[in-house]
Amino acid sequence: MSHITFFNYVTGIAFGSIAAVIAIDKRIAVMDGLISLIVWALLTILIETFSLKFPKFRVAMDGEPTIVIKKGKIVEREMASMRLNMDDLSMLLREKNIFSLEEVDYAILEPHGKLSVLKKAEYEQITKSDMHLPVPPRAYLPTEIIVDGKVIDKNLKELNLNAEWLEEQLRKSGSGLSQLSHIFYAELQSDGTLYIDKREN
Repeated sequence: MSHITFFNYVTGIAFGSIAAVIAIDKRIAVMDGLISLIVWALLTILIETFSLKFPKFRVAMDGEPTIVIKKGKIVEREMASMRLNMDDLSMLLREKNIFSLEEVDYAILEPHGKLSVLKKAEYEQITKSDMHLPVPPRAYLPTEIIVDGKVIDKNLKELNLNAEWLEEQLRKSGSGLSQLSHIFYAELQSDGTLYIDKREN
């Protein structure tokens, strides 16, 4: 839903309105209503197909990204064309944890309403790559193993882990499979360790 475009939004409202009329208005035959829904769905698919093949048509239907801050300067003309005021821009920047325009080099308003921000070099966070530090490969994707005192067997199986491994990890924290009711949440970390959050009571 966060990536919905204006066309998708209008299409969804129209589709829902047609369905509502079918359900409420007894003067409309169910078959006529179904035909309307099918025609609208096919029309939507056709327009989406056109959008994929013809870039200009896609821009007309979905819009295109708009640069609202360029090289640290607010582009007032683009702000006005997008009906975007400073309060809205400040709110969108705060959502990116940016509380001062001084930090921003470029800001681009995407067609779905989100703001993409490129900070000035001096305000960007330092990465391990910048400091030439060794980065160990991730052994696992962080995954929930226990939720509300119950083992997620499906996740254990996908990670090629078993109950014996889980028992060993729980013992390291002073617990065990027999004490699952005392564990609210447990998550496998990327380095293979287990993060455990026990119940308060």
